[in-house]
Amino acid sequence: MANVVLNRSLSEINTMREFYSRSLMEKQPPGSVFAAKTANCTITAYKSGKVLFQGNGSEAEAGRWGGSGSDLSSGAKSGASPAKAKSSPKGNLPEAISQMSVIGSDEVGTGDFFGPITVVAAYVKKEDIPLLRELGVRDSKDLNDEKIIAIAKVIKDVVPFSLMTLKNEKYNKVQQAGMSQGKMKAILHNQAILNVLDKISPVKPEAILIDQFVQGSTYFQHVKNQKAIATENVYFSTKAEGIHLAVAAASILARYAFVQYIDKLSESAGFKIPKGAGAQVDEAAAKLILKKGREVLPQYVKLHFANTDKAMKLVNKKRG
Repeated sequence: MANVVLNRSLSEINTMREFYSRSLMEKQPPGSVFAAKTANCTITAYKSGKVLFQGNGSEAEAGRWGGSGSDLSSGAKSGASPAKAKSSPKGNLPEAISQMSVIGSDEVGTGDFFGPITVVAAYVKKEDIPLLRELGVRDSKDLNDEKIIAIAKVIKDVVPFSLMTLKNEKYNKVQQAGMSQGKMKAILHNQAILNVLDKISPVKPEAILIDQFVQGSTYFQHVKNQKAIATENVYFSTKAEGIHLAVAAASILARYAFVQYIDKLSESAGFKIPKGAGAQVDEAAAKLILKKGREVLPQYVKLHFANTDKAMKLVNKKRG
């Protein structure tokens, strides 16, 4: 989907708000002055002066306000750089990677008893870094679900990305066959990255940054039997969300997909499914077993977690 960004004064933004008064949306993204939706375009104006036009009619709509293409100045004030990106990254990362055009990759759900593993790779051009900062993109762990949903709904139309979802049934099958969770994640990351490379071709990223869950050598060992492997300019770093916004964007989109999936599981179960792997998921799993039978568990949970046995003990206690 096309998108155009203009820089405008607050008085101009107020004029725009009046112009779109009949199309204003009730829910506004964080930091915005207004959000409006026309037949073929969504307009969001921010307090910083940036106005984002999204949709097939974005260029024509932006043209009303003196812009037919993005005039987001590279020198425009866009907020401070992420704290972790101010100093030179550790290890073998390029020194200026935080300002490069990068594919970032991250995953969610690996430590959750309920729900799938969701992996997202996202491509962020260096020209779009100021916009993503303005939209509130940062590590999803620092955002609640409401903010993640609001930000994800905007950036999913701004950055090319690929989502890979490993559902519980498949997860349990390959885990029981002897595949480690690390290998599962490596295969998902590799495929998501390949999908994004295909989407942006013939453009090539300056770097590919994976939020590190294993050493690079182990990662490539995990994916060595895949039909294709992304190997050019691939880097690994812990806390990569603070190094480049591509990883932070991937983190948000992965979390958004995970939250949506948990909502579907909750609807199927008939009650709210909790996240994490604490005592609350033991109670929820026990409730699910009592309601639907133990045979449904593989659709909902990662069976090898200790929570399965804990839930069964709760079931036996309640039945006894």
